[in-house]
This record gives sequence, structure tokens and C-alpha cells, in this order.
Amino acid sequence: MRAFDLLALLDRTLVPEKCKIHLATVPPSGEDPLVLFRAGEFEEWQRTQTKKNFGRELVVALIAQPAPHRWLFGGSYRVNGCATVRHKEKDVFRYDLDELASCAEVKGRLVVAFQRPGRQSYLNAESWTNNISVAEVLAEPLRIEEFPGFKSVDIGKLELNTIVRHQVASWRAALSSVGGVYLISDTASGHLYVGSASGEGGFWSRWTEYSVTGHGGNVELRELIRARGADSLRFSILEIADLAAKPEDILARESHWKRVLLTRNSGLNCN
Repeated sequence: MRAFDLLALLDRTLVPEKCKIHLATVPPSGEDPLVLFRAGEFEEWQRTQTKKNFGRELVVALIAQPAPHRWLFGGSYRVNGCATVRHKEKDVFRYDLDELASCAEVKGRLVVAFQRPGRQSYLNAESWTNNISVAEVLAEPLRIEEFPGFKSVDIGKLELNTIVRHQVASWRAALSSVGGVYLISDTASGHLYVGSASGEGGFWSRWTEYSVTGHGGNVELRELIRARGADSLRFSILEIADLAAKPEDILARESHWKRVLLTRNSGLNCN
């Protein structure tokens, strides 16, 4: 079944000739739109464009998934106009978009199959409707994944913010049950920061501080965030420890990892 035939059943105004398809992919520098969607921030992100990319009445958003040629339906929107605004020291176009409530029931659930034509991200829908088919309809909208296990933790700052804000039960239960040593990676520079968590609340308590401030009180991270924000930071776990472990023992393991990863000499640790 063609994806646009399904959408037309939900809203007859979604005529392909009136629609621009937005193929949302990871930009050269910036956050993954799939992560933004899980965090509830995709719509806000989509509004800002470097060119007048939405030159039609309607926009249908398709978000790239990890599987080849698979896209998640990110909603359909009516274009009410745009204005030129200053963003990060350059002029961009800020769109006034209203989501079509008629298609909300399949937003985050409809997965389509489509082989992207080259590197184009903004397509006139009528030229591609025959190529975009329904792959599956998920039972529930895409959301933050359940806690993957301590060895598999690797999340960006935006994901951490979402997990903390929504108090995701599996993450809170796991991270508050242990302490230990963690790693913060700055993907923009490759620099690393090693920290530790001990006492009541374990990793959850410590990482909640990062979700609020971004730097957790660390001088080097504070300067990094002041210069270019916290979007490039990722959080992972190096080793875990029982909450009853002595703080000095955990600090000793923290020092070990700082030495091994050279984070005092060429990273973000200043002590």
C-alpha cells in the first residue's frame, strides 16, 4: 500500500501536489532527528531551515531510521508562512507550522519504505508517491528505549534530559541502584571527562545534576558549554559499584580511569 493513500484516508487535504516531503536525516553537525523525535523536540527543530525549503501548503515529515530505506512518519504540517531570523550568527528561515491533528494517530507509528534519491532532503510529493510504501504500523509511538544494561549505556545529553524529565522507570531503577565511574565524551572535539557517583541515588542522582546544568559543577565542562552548548556530550558507564562501597574506593577507581584515558593531560579533567 502506498503511504500517501493511507494518509489520504486520514486527511483528504493531503494531496501530493500540495505537499513537500521533508526527509529528516542527521546533519553534518547536530542532533539526530530521531533522537529529537523521541525527546518531543522534533517539531521545534524542523521549524528552522537554512533555506526556503517548505515552499508548499503542506509538509510531510519522514525521519531516517537505522535500518536502510526505512523512515518514521513524523507528522504532517500546514505551512502558515516563514520569517527570516538570526540564529547562531547567521540568517535562517523560521517556519510557522501547524500539525494536522487528523494524522496524529499514526505519527511515530507509521514506518515507510523509501529509497532516498541521492542526497535530496526536500521533495515534491507527487514525483515520489509511487515509491513510498507502508512497511509497518507500530503498536505504539516510538519512544525512549528501556534501560539497555550498564555495559550498553551510550546516550546523548538530549536523551538524558528526556529520561530524567519523564522519570523513565527502567532507567531510574537501574541508575539509582548502583554507583561507580562514568565517562562523558565530547563528540565535537573527542575530549573525555571521567567522573564518579557514590552514595544514595548512585548514577541517577549524579546524572540528574548534568541534565539540569550540563556540567555538574566541572570547570572544563562549564567552559565547553558556555562556548557551544551541551548537545555534543554523550554519557556512558565505565564500571559499577555497590552503593555501600566506600567513597574513597570509588574515587581510587576514578583516578585509575583518568590516568588510563589521559583525561587530566589531554581531556576535560582538571584534577
